[in-house]
Amino acid sequence: MASVNLPPKEYWDDNNWANEHLGEISQSYPNQWVAIVDKTVVAAGKNLSEVKKTAKVKTGRKEFPIVFAERSIHVYQS
Repeated sequence: MASVNLPPKEYWDDNNWANEHLGEISQSYPNQWVAIVDKTVVAAGKNLSEVKKTAKVKTGRKEFPIVFAERSIHVYQS
């Protein structure tokens, strides 16, 4: 059986914090990707790869939650 590498406890703490504060995050960073580390927004922007890169450089962490702070309802069609 292959071993599964789960994110560290800090990841889940930050993820829970982001979910609890999503309304506030959406007001401050509308329609942006937001990276959370130590219950703080460390990077935000429209480009997901840039947000990941910035957060990694700022924090030195490899794993951290990133949420999309949707401000309004979006309808996506294919």
